[in-house]
Amino acid sequence: MTTHGLEAFASAFALDGTGPTDPAGFVLGTERNASTPLEFWVYVDPEHYLQLDDVVHVRSPLPDGQAIDVYGVVDEVRATQEGVRFASDVALTRAGLLPAETAIVAHVSVTRVEPEIFVPPVPGQPVERATATARDQALFFDQMRTRIPLGVSRAGESIFGNFDFLNGTRGAHVNISGISGVATKTSYAMFLLYGLLEGSALGNEAASARSLVFNVKGEDLLFLDRVNTTLSPLDRERYEALGLPWHPFGSVAFFAPAKRGGKGAATVPDTGARMEGVTGFYWTIREFCAEGYLRFLFADADDDRSQVGYVVDLVTTQLRGAARASRGDRPSVEVGGAVITTFDELVEAIATQTDPDLGGMWASRAAAGTVHAFLRRLEAAAPHVGHLIRGDAAGDDAAHRVDWTRSQVTVLDLNRLHDRAQRFVVGVVLKRMFEERLASGHSRPLTFVVLDELNKYAPRDGSSPIKDVLLDIAERGRSLGVVLIGAQQTASEVEPRVVANCSFRIVGRLDAAEAQRGEYGFLTQAARARASLLKPGSLIVQQPDIPVPLLVQFPRPAWATRPSEAEEPNQDALFARFRS
Repeated sequence: MTTHGLEAFASAFALDGTGPTDPAGFVLGTERNASTPLEFWVYVDPEHYLQLDDVVHVRSPLPDGQAIDVYGVVDEVRATQEGVRFASDVALTRAGLLPAETAIVAHVSVTRVEPEIFVPPVPGQPVERATATARDQALFFDQMRTRIPLGVSRAGESIFGNFDFLNGTRGAHVNISGISGVATKTSYAMFLLYGLLEGSALGNEAASARSLVFNVKGEDLLFLDRVNTTLSPLDRERYEALGLPWHPFGSVAFFAPAKRGGKGAATVPDTGARMEGVTGFYWTIREFCAEGYLRFLFADADDDRSQVGYVVDLVTTQLRGAARASRGDRPSVEVGGAVITTFDELVEAIATQTDPDLGGMWASRAAAGTVHAFLRRLEAAAPHVGHLIRGDAAGDDAAHRVDWTRSQVTVLDLNRLHDRAQRFVVGVVLKRMFEERLASGHSRPLTFVVLDELNKYAPRDGSSPIKDVLLDIAERGRSLGVVLIGAQQTASEVEPRVVANCSFRIVGRLDAAEAQRGEYGFLTQAARARASLLKPGSLIVQQPDIPVPLLVQFPRPAWATRPSEAEEPNQDALFARFRS
């Protein structure tokens, strides 16, 4: 059909003469490509094209004379040659020996119908790309009371999320899945956090909002307060399109484990690329005993039938009693008449008081084999966490404690710790933070928790104290203003209740087999296939307001992620210029 014929066709099917004069295509009504209330096919005008993720709009008449507006997103595009039967006919067609026409059709998943009269759009109706107000209506942006930037489309148009589903009003929490090193999970989690703190969604609450970021891989997050000097003009344009500045995080505190061997107040942080402005943290022996932190040394998931947890509870009770009975406010405790000043001494004292072979009675009601299993695991943990639990500091010295309330963003750099020590720190810090929020009884100010490798801390099978804390955050954090931004390679290995409580589900590059798991049921078949092809910087986002997942792209970090990016001769001047 000629272009002139297509224009005449469009004019004939316009409802009142005000329809699109240059449509992208027309609603199909063939038996194979039938139109339904929830999906329809579009014949694409040869002078135009529709691609994946395009947002479209069609006005369709009703028998009573009124019209409905149908909006949708293109999720599949096909090209066929009409008039050929065999595969070899393509060569004959190309040589001009066989007449054939190329036809391109696009499948559209309906996102919104106004008014809500769910009838199929009438075949032949012109279809146009939705822009401006029509696009906002198609993606429900017009109904979002407060919007947060999620990124941009491949065409550079802004994509937003409904803040009500993140701040606890109607929901909370974010879950991000993807292959390590390719899916840019941590980068996107930090971009979301940046958009929340630097955007307009929080309003006056931004200054009081707090975030706790666990850096468990590499040292990329140790430069959040430094300008990224390699930011490209395109990235800057994307920040501006989303209504965001392009400067580093403005209020950041850094903590890292104290190095081994430090005494008293001489706590040197164990970091590599950065030392300046980083506080070394640890806990005192008294804190460890009084707060019941022993359980987080056994944070790897246990079989529910295991009785080691029972021994842990018995010993924890005894240690709490020892902390209460110890004189003064010293960081040490007394166990069996001996003053305990190092973790190795504490392990030895626990063994003496617990091991039935040594006459220990702390766990007399447990089987000897279970007690020995407990002691073996405790002794195995000692080399990895001993330097984090000390009894040689002044009792009133609070400099060693992780304080996430003093800055908007608090980064805990754990990448140099052994896996067991990482679990211990994550469990202790999250427990203390959640208990403080629980005690306050208020949902403000908001506290955001960014945690990668969620499958390690809240695994699908077994039980552990960290998993219990994360379940509490997932199920009750919404009412307390605690928002979890969790990430992992495979959502299928995470406790289902944690993932199910997340309002925003996001995937980067996925393994093809993983993409077929039930945890990704929110993805369409086309989206599952695309997930195995996504490049770094592209993700698929599902949120409650929009019935189909959307592909988003996000700009590179405006903050440095390595020392080479932060090498600016006058950082303060450059930062001030960006802030202005």
